[in-house]
Amino acid sequence: MKKIAQALTATIAIATASFGVPATAQTFEASSPDIAAGKTIGNKFVFNGYGCKGGNVSPAIAWKNAPVGTKSFAVVLHDPDAPTGGAGFWHWVVINIPAATTQLAQGAGAADGKALPAGARQIDNDFGSADWGGPCPPVGDKPHRYNFTVYALKVAKLELPATATTAQADRLINANSLGKASFTALYGRR
Repeated sequence: MKKIAQALTATIAIATASFGVPATAQTFEASSPDIAAGKTIGNKFVFNGYGCKGGNVSPAIAWKNAPVGTKSFAVVLHDPDAPTGGAGFWHWVVINIPAATTQLAQGAGAADGKALPAGARQIDNDFGSADWGGPCPPVGDKPHRYNFTVYALKVAKLELPATATTAQADRLINANSLGKASFTALYGRR
């Protein structure tokens, strides 16, 4: 049994060296240089309205090690703690991000979309606009969780109408997902 295990290990090592095949798959990861996972979201990224007085600038989002076969990406920000009867609140949905892309720059969520990669588009968020809508939970709630998720998709483009809702986008994103990478940050108001 030991000889079989040694032979298998040697075969994997030879294949890795000969063909450049990694011995283990790397994990699909998402992060932000602007927002640390598990930490509080800074005021620059908070919504400006409904009593919130933030800068309403989208943070930079980066990802690496996308699954093989990825043809595009989608990036979303969702607050599962919003008092909406269980649906949560969609703050940002970007689809049709080209497969060669590995990040969105800070401010890419502006309404004009000029800082988005060519072909990418934003879906109306739950504030009712196709742009970044930063955190703005009710005063007195415990800090809400904000889930930033990058989806690797098996299609180059999601065919959604101009009037698509976040629910429609979410359904197509999940139906075409090869994998996802997420991190969560927090924000609350007193």
